[in-house]
Amino acid sequence: MREDIVNNGAVSILLLGDLILDVPDADHWLGGIAPILKSADLVVAHLEVPHSDRGTEMQGDVPAPGAPPENLAAAARAGIDAVSMAGNHISDCGPVGIADTIATLDRLGIAHAGAGMSLAAARAPARLQAGARTVALLSYNCVGPDIGWAGADTPGFAYLPIATADGSPIRPTAPLERMMPAADAILKEDVAAARRMADLVIVSLHKGLVHVPAQLAPYERAVSHAAIDAGADVVFGHHAHIVKGLELYRGKPIFHGLGNGCVVTQALSPDQDHPARAEWARRRKAMFGFEPDPAFTLAPFHPEAVNAMMGRLLWHADGRVHAGIVPVHVEAPGRPVAADAGQRVRIGRYVEAITARAGLPPVHLADRGEMLVFA
Repeated sequence: MREDIVNNGAVSILLLGDLILDVPDADHWLGGIAPILKSADLVVAHLEVPHSDRGTEMQGDVPAPGAPPENLAAAARAGIDAVSMAGNHISDCGPVGIADTIATLDRLGIAHAGAGMSLAAARAPARLQAGARTVALLSYNCVGPDIGWAGADTPGFAYLPIATADGSPIRPTAPLERMMPAADAILKEDVAAARRMADLVIVSLHKGLVHVPAQLAPYERAVSHAAIDAGADVVFGHHAHIVKGLELYRGKPIFHGLGNGCVVTQALSPDQDHPARAEWARRRKAMFGFEPDPAFTLAPFHPEAVNAMMGRLLWHADGRVHAGIVPVHVEAPGRPVAADAGQRVRIGRYVEAITARAGLPPVHLADRGEMLVFA
């Protein structure tokens, strides 16, 4: 928490999508958005991969490489206060990768939720102080792989069980279809516990359809609504590596997909020594029907992923929350930067359009200078 919080005014909170920083000079790659992050009172991001130089690659999925532990210090310098960790890659270096990541986060004073050395630890909320008020962060993975789930005495990530259409195991490429009753029970139990310790509860969900513009998976609205029904104040999603639509449900904001917060990685290049990752880089273009811009060597995603955003909350002293987005442009080879005036307009219209295309209630983004407010 920074010292510039005004206790009698609104607390500003920024929500950032996936972070993958597995290349050198992390300060540079975060530098284009660091001034925005440092202007907020609290910043929460999703940490996609373990930061460890140890561990054995997980079997059964295409693993991401561990990122350099020192890159977490760059995240702290950029202004990130807390991270959600429940995602499909956080277990990729095994238990030691999770342990190393948590140890570095703790040393840097970055709060975390969603992964741990047991299921209870992974489901425990992170508690953040905002002046005299408190924020709780809960983090869950909806997309698997189920081999990374934390157990009673085994490390891994917190999860919400989502049923597949064909009964296949839960994993990112499976036809994930509907929220299971156990997911609703987990949310009710955990959000109630978080509410007892905090004034504002934020739920982070790793969910959705990767590399697909606009479209939401069948379970996404249900699980997001369930979090709000359980008592959460805000829901933000990530995993798709492209932004998705916005929703107000019972007056509470849902960011269905914040896309890439800052993703710079060599792991998605077809030109590499790791055969499984190289094959996946080639195959995903055919699977999802897109061709990356060749200039984006460190972020070879769908061309529409240049339209990026942060979620922004203004949490007023009387408890009201005004929500909006901060438009971000991704420049080659993958560096996010503050959007200029023309890009702000373009990104705002893009988010309005994909919200409608997803079948969500229409939103209008009004320009309020610091952010585009949705209602």
